[in-house]
Amino acid sequence: MQVVGYDAGAPTDGSDGHGDADDGGDAGGNADPLAGGLYVASGGDVEYVDASPGTELAFGLGERRCAGTVHEGSHVACDAPDAPYCEAHGSVWVCARCTGTCLKDEMDCHESHALYLAAFAPDVFKVGVTREWRLETRLREQGADRAAHVRTFPDGRVAREVEAELAAGDALVDRVRVPTKLAGLHRRVDAAEWGALRERFDPIETFAFGYGLDLTDRPVAETMAAGTVRGWKGRVLVLDRGGSTYAVDARDLVGYEIVDEVPDRELQSSLGAFG
Repeated sequence: MQVVGYDAGAPTDGSDGHGDADDGGDAGGNADPLAGGLYVASGGDVEYVDASPGTELAFGLGERRCAGTVHEGSHVACDAPDAPYCEAHGSVWVCARCTGTCLKDEMDCHESHALYLAAFAPDVFKVGVTREWRLETRLREQGADRAAHVRTFPDGRVAREVEAELAAGDALVDRVRVPTKLAGLHRRVDAAEWGALRERFDPIETFAFGYGLDLTDRPVAETMAAGTVRGWKGRVLVLDRGGSTYAVDARDLVGYEIVDEVPDRELQSSLGAFG
């Protein structure tokens, strides 16, 4: 079986994720743990492996290659050694590179778009654009701790122009890499900085997200699929194993063959293991 995808899922308690984002504190007190899982393929069939909080995963990782593609529910395998995807199966959404000048043959983003701010603990602030109806989903996909919907535009072109202008300044970025997110998994958003940023924009709506991770120390970054699932934050899967807590970028699992035998290799321990 090969890992061909992942899903960080949705709130397990029905919470809509909206909250008072003015305090900038830890949302863990009213956290809404996210379900999640991995998509694995064998012989063309695709199966969903549940990885919601509390689930025990016990997979070893074998060889890694291109994850191929899933078409109409069936997996089309690829033997190329490039992972997670080879050149033929890798793709970049062209709209993600847009700065106001459409890169498609014909502009097709004629629907309401939201310009948002997203905070990642402790003090990384992003500006982004998404279709308005996808706003909360997009924020959760990224693992944002706090967020604010600050403007609404009739189409994506104008929204991308404003996004590019704001990202060109010093206060905001237009992308946050997973290692940066991992560094703040156990931290709180700087309330003063987040509050000052929001005040510049007079938000339409604010959000406070909790992920139920209850972390006191920074997890160790690892690539593995064995342990007790603590939860998900965006595409980051947090696992407890052997007295330590590990953070796994789920994209780093895509392309691996999974095996039943979990290797008994030495793992770096987190500080919490010595407490």
